[in-house]
Amino acid sequence: MSAVLVPNVRIQRQDFDVAAEIAALTQGRADIGAVVTFSGLCRDEQGALSALELEHYPGMAEAEIGRIATEATERWPLQGLTVIHRHGKIAPGANIVLVVAASVHRQAAFEAANFLMDYLKSRAPFWKKEHRTDGSEGGWVDAKETDAEAARRWKQPPSE
Repeated sequence: MSAVLVPNVRIQRQDFDVAAEIAALTQGRADIGAVVTFSGLCRDEQGALSALELEHYPGMAEAEIGRIATEATERWPLQGLTVIHRHGKIAPGANIVLVVAASVHRQAAFEAANFLMDYLKSRAPFWKKEHRTDGSEGGWVDAKETDAEAARRWKQPPSE
């Protein structure tokens, strides 16, 4: 019987190092044949945004992302999975989110990373507030229907 994979899920204020996270997941592992990463960065919205502030409910956000990450490990044969989401005030160009999915073969890693990002964009309990360069009050960012639509495609289990 194979060991149950426990995803590494972290919600943190501090930045992360993408290369260090990949190395931590793969070091000493000869069973991994593919690593797919997605790193999301804060955009400046054509110069209008000075920062994006992300708020979350501690405990609730970790639990929900953990649930989504565990679902990914049940749907695809992963060898490792790391999901990091930052909170607090984030400047344009800075890291916001990281997904690192490792598997024996690339397809499972690609699909798992894609699945996670679709769900993080549509279901993770984070609220985003814009801070504008002109000093005006930025509003809370509304959820996008396109993100919810992307997540709906995963309702069916993956084809064998």
